[in-house]
Amino acid sequence: MTLSAVLLALLLPAQAASLAGVTLSDSAKVGGQSLVLNGIGLREKYMIDVYVAGLYLPAKTTDANKAITSDVPKRIVMHMVRDLSKDQLVDSIREAAGHQKLSAEQKAGIDTVATWMAPVSAGQQVIMDYVPGKGVTVTVAGKSNGYTGGKALMEVLWRIYLGNPPVTADLKKGLLGG
Repeated sequence: MTLSAVLLALLLPAQAASLAGVTLSDSAKVGGQSLVLNGIGLREKYMIDVYVAGLYLPAKTTDANKAITSDVPKRIVMHMVRDLSKDQLVDSIREAAGHQKLSAEQKAGIDTVATWMAPVSAGQQVIMDYVPGKGVTVTVAGKSNGYTGGKALMEVLWRIYLGNPPVTADLKKGLLGG
């Protein structure tokens, strides 16, 4: 690569991924570690667009199990394309987590995450971050919360999007780069 090509690459803005009119950054920082956008997908319910999600990991993977179980910093961003009430968010999380066999600790973590939910408007985001040794934190419409749970809670939340069954197969496929 020539020096001019290297300089041009450094001067150009970072590429971003777009879907359904929503653009997500190609990178994020969680727990002091730089992450890359693994994939982007659209969550639809009853043929209505709900949110565009992005999965951020330290390195790209198409392996759902690796994305779920790796004990590394990671993020899921949900950029809303329609307004949702707190109850809709809470019901969605509880319903999706309810398909899994949960320990008492995991149930308590889901309960805590539910208390962090708030109404969101189109254009706002719900961001779930996991930091090894700290746990999971959720930022709703710009309001951050503390950390709860640990790796076990993170796995429950990530299985909502990447497990069997996922919240939707198309969303899982998109988050895994397909």
